[in-house]
Amino acid sequence: MKVLISDNLSQAAVDVFKKTPGIDCDVDTKITPEELKKRIKDYHGLAVRSRTKVTSEIIGAAENLKVIGRAGTGVDNIDVVAATKKGIVVMNTPGGNTITTAEHAIAMLMSLARYVPQATASMKRGEWEKKKFEGTEVTDKTLGILGVGNIGSIVAQRAQGLKMNVIAYDPYISGEAADKLGITLVTLDDLYRQSDFLSIHVPLTNETRNLVDKEAFGKMKKGVKLVNCARGGIVSEKDLFGAIKAGVVSGAALDVFEEEPPKKDNPLLNLDEVILTPHLGASTAEAQEKVALAIAEQMADYLTKGTIRNAVNVPSVPAELLAALGPYIKLAEKLGSFQGQTLRGAIEEITVEYSGDVCEYDVSPITIASVKGILDRVMDQYVNFVNAPYVAKERGIKVIEIKSSRPIDFASSVTIKVRTKDGEHTVEGALFGKSEPRIVKIDRFFLDAVPDGYLLFLHNHDKAGVIGNVGTLLAEGGVNIARLHLGRQKAGEEAVSVWNIDTPLSKGLTQKILKLPHIISAKVVEL
Repeated sequence: MKVLISDNLSQAAVDVFKKTPGIDCDVDTKITPEELKKRIKDYHGLAVRSRTKVTSEIIGAAENLKVIGRAGTGVDNIDVVAATKKGIVVMNTPGGNTITTAEHAIAMLMSLARYVPQATASMKRGEWEKKKFEGTEVTDKTLGILGVGNIGSIVAQRAQGLKMNVIAYDPYISGEAADKLGITLVTLDDLYRQSDFLSIHVPLTNETRNLVDKEAFGKMKKGVKLVNCARGGIVSEKDLFGAIKAGVVSGAALDVFEEEPPKKDNPLLNLDEVILTPHLGASTAEAQEKVALAIAEQMADYLTKGTIRNAVNVPSVPAELLAALGPYIKLAEKLGSFQGQTLRGAIEEITVEYSGDVCEYDVSPITIASVKGILDRVMDQYVNFVNAPYVAKERGIKVIEIKSSRPIDFASSVTIKVRTKDGEHTVEGALFGKSEPRIVKIDRFFLDAVPDGYLLFLHNHDKAGVIGNVGTLLAEGGVNIARLHLGRQKAGEEAVSVWNIDTPLSKGLTQKILKLPHIISAKVVEL
């Protein structure tokens, strides 16, 4: 087996490969995309960080590739869909960067409070400006945390050690879990109104893109200081610039950007109130050593023993059962992802019910796929097939697995019921043919929807003109409709529809749809 390391990994990681019998290892950290495309056919494993972009073209040229390992949590630089289609396992190292990213957020917060970078630059210019850099104590100040996942919870603990009052908004965490962390849960509007400092720890999704925008800044306490070490695109950089100029935001610390590296004409680069670091959240010697060693060991175990750990696209299923269970795993993950992107409220319980032929198998990998699909969209960490049960347990979510004998209209079906503090939400799916997933029921509405790509999910009153009005707005926005699936119980009451669209909707276009007559809710989902 031949492994190529195309990004900087520690020597300890290189030694793992070189000391493993049956593996040859090459290191080329300056390889270009064109060179990688030519050489990848010779390799069975590829170890990367964030520099190497493992595109569909490179994967297409990989004749022998079995595994791609990412030393870190994010797999944004890997085309996971293309890898999955070609049967290539994609691994990461979840949790390896959690502490270091949380610590960086705290470092940014303290730098904001005491103007450390600005004062350093002033001193190096030969100046002595004590009055200019009068800081702020953090003791007894209110820290608002947007998203209480693994990183957000560690930031909360560190902030409590600094004697800060910690409040948080996270619709997916239970009150009991928040109480254990000593965090007070509030609404998003209250988070904005009460926070002296605001630290962001949510994933970048269709729901969170530009979440902190002009409207959000308008609700914030004057003089608030903002920290973003999560993902670029959650904070609208244009609106942040305006909020700083208006005096609403007195300081911002950014480790992530809408475009990385940011363009030289980005106006935030010229503001003294803004502290910037080049995506250093995970950049400590300890974290880099830890994740590099972990990914080398995981890849070596897979290539020599077939052991799969921390795979983002393959569950731990015996090879002889993967062909039979694979389509159900794919279906369950898509159903879960749909649930995770459309439900609201802290998740208390997940029930996965199986009916029909699928009950003959050990369905635990399918249950894990369901949980992964739900949690992966609402956490500030990457949830995979390995850590999904642990993440659910950690957040106080009860997972129930049921094999049912109830009559169904399909050979097999998978139903996911999620109970939140706001109620229960149900999505049922089935396979058409042997492998084509379909959503066949959403709550009490029957339909036949293809869970793939971008979906617009509408809940509306069943009145004439709704479909036409939505279609007109989509056309005006340049959004092409691939498929449309409708469901209702009784004429004139309520209905749902799932629109397969070629491109995601802008926030503005979604708001226009919500303002149309008879629309109850509108969500954009990416599967």
